[in-house]
Amino acid sequence: MMPRQVSWALATALALALSGGVSAQQTPPDPGAAANVRQSQTYEQVLQSNPSFRAKRMQQECGPVTDPELHASCVASFGGDGAPPSRKSRQH
Repeated sequence: MMPRQVSWALATALALALSGGVSAQQTPPDPGAAANVRQSQTYEQVLQSNPSFRAKRMQQECGPVTDPELHASCVASFGGDGAPPSRKSRQH
C-alpha cells in the first residue's frame, strides 16, 4: 500500500505546483513597466522616423563627448554613422 500513497502524494504535489504556476501567470503586468515599454517604443519610432529629432538628440547626447572613441560609440548607439536613416520607397 506504500507505493499507492507515494503516487497519491506525488500527484497532489504536482497538481499544487501546476496550479501555483498558472495563478502566477495570471497576475497582471506592472502598469508602470508597461507604460515604460510604450514610451520607449514611441521614442524609438520618432527617433527613426524624424531626422530632425534624431539629429537634435544626437547633438544633445553625443555633442559634449570630446573623446573620439566615445563620441563614435555614442553616435553608433543611434544606429549608424550620424546620418539620418535612409527611407526606403514602398513597393506595391
